[in-house]
Amino acid sequence: MGKIKEAKYIWLSGKLVPWGEAKVHVLTHALHYGSAVFEGIRAYDTKTKGPAVFRLREHVKRLFDSAKIYRMELPYTIEEVENIILEVIRANELKSCYIRPLVFRGYGDMGVNPLHNPVELMVAAWEWGAYLGKEALEKGVDVMVSSWTRMVPNTFPPMAKSSANYANSQLIKMEAVLYGFEEGIALNYEGAVSEGSGENLFVILRDPVTREPKILTPSLDAAILPGITRNSVIQIARDLGYTVKEEHIPRELLYIADEMFFTGTAAEITPIRSVDKIPVGSGKRGPITKQLQETFFKIVHGEIEDKYNWLTPVYK
Repeated sequence: MGKIKEAKYIWLSGKLVPWGEAKVHVLTHALHYGSAVFEGIRAYDTKTKGPAVFRLREHVKRLFDSAKIYRMELPYTIEEVENIILEVIRANELKSCYIRPLVFRGYGDMGVNPLHNPVELMVAAWEWGAYLGKEALEKGVDVMVSSWTRMVPNTFPPMAKSSANYANSQLIKMEAVLYGFEEGIALNYEGAVSEGSGENLFVILRDPVTREPKILTPSLDAAILPGITRNSVIQIARDLGYTVKEEHIPRELLYIADEMFFTGTAAEITPIRSVDKIPVGSGKRGPITKQLQETFFKIVHGEIEDKYNWLTPVYK
């Protein structure tokens, strides 16, 4: 994926600052204790609305929810953060971009207790292509089941998109890459399928007799992040007439699936072509995955009606 493609400005602590000047103190609480929550959001250059942010309100609401779980009170409203995000895109003159809002405990006290440290907000945006590679969107990726387990109940809250959770994600990702795979799939504490290091997971099974497909995705109690792209795909699939179920998925189901794919803001909809070197279906992107991909991309690029009202124009 390479180095970040720098933009002109980053919004930090109340104002736009030049990209290279967006800095924090080395004793910032979040650097030492992971006391931060964040979002990943995309804006697409649409045919009808110009640059538009995908599901802006849902992402910002989840940012506030994550902050609330960690007792971080933002000095802004949801509407103000939405406007800051749009301001950052406009200031950087971006058409299609990835957006990273970060709420973090700043410089103040040093110690585990974060309550006396200020709550800061940062918003950056830059051009960023396909997370797992452009080719992966068509040909799929090879993944492994990770030896690392997702957090267990009452340890870390998986519903919060917190920086601390991604220490676990890094272990999953590094292990997969060093073993020659593009990504890892983690299991939860019960041994059921959870998610990738930064993506939700969908499995497609066909009835052996009728060949009718069923789309499965792990339920929220599998220690997953309630993904916004995940939610979007569920809506699209159901509207296309598919049966979608959120349930516990045993590991061995990964080896007999007909199709499988990741979803996420960064990953969008990325097919999985093998798990632990066992081909998924025919070993390439399946027809249902392709249909869901095409519908999703037509919506976000403004090629078909945005009947869900998912797109917020950058220039109103």
